[in-house]
Amino acid sequence: MASILPRHAFTVEEWEQMGRIGMFNEDARLELIDGEIVDMTPIGARHQYCVKRLNRLFGQLLGEGAVVSVQDPLRLGGRSEPQPDIALLRPPLERYRSVPTAPDALLVVEVADSSLERDLAKTPIYARAGVLECWVVDLEGPRILTFAGPGPDGYGLAAERRGDDLLSIASLPQLSLTVSQLLGDVAISH
Repeated sequence: MASILPRHAFTVEEWEQMGRIGMFNEDARLELIDGEIVDMTPIGARHQYCVKRLNRLFGQLLGEGAVVSVQDPLRLGGRSEPQPDIALLRPPLERYRSVPTAPDALLVVEVADSSLERDLAKTPIYARAGVLECWVVDLEGPRILTFAGPGPDGYGLAAERRGDDLLSIASLPQLSLTVSQLLGDVAISH
């Protein structure tokens, strides 16, 4: 019965207005995905550690070459505003006095401890919006699933990287490291 009931797809403007008027508990972990308000997966200790590690590592390696955004909103058109674990944004920082958009993102990273299926479901949304590259860090793998070549049907290029496999970002050629260097002891800390 529920599938025949009409649904309302929220716009980013409606979503932000609901936040401004306090419709949600301030501790609620929510995202707007394709017009639907969805609960985010709770963050465990290993996930937190990985995000902190990536934040520090990208900051050290890229310096002023990119703005490292941690679990902040990223506007993807009129109906999606996810909060990727990490987004590497075009500099300078001062351009982000408002919510960044897809053209600002050089890379988005989703970290999956227990949320791999949910994080992979976001990749077509990032691709349709034109986010250049997306990585999904699978801590259980341990591996990094890389996606590039965005288009209306998703990313045209997908690869699985492990261990000593090299990672690079087309728009940030100064960054080149292996999966092992990126993850360090995160993947083994259960």
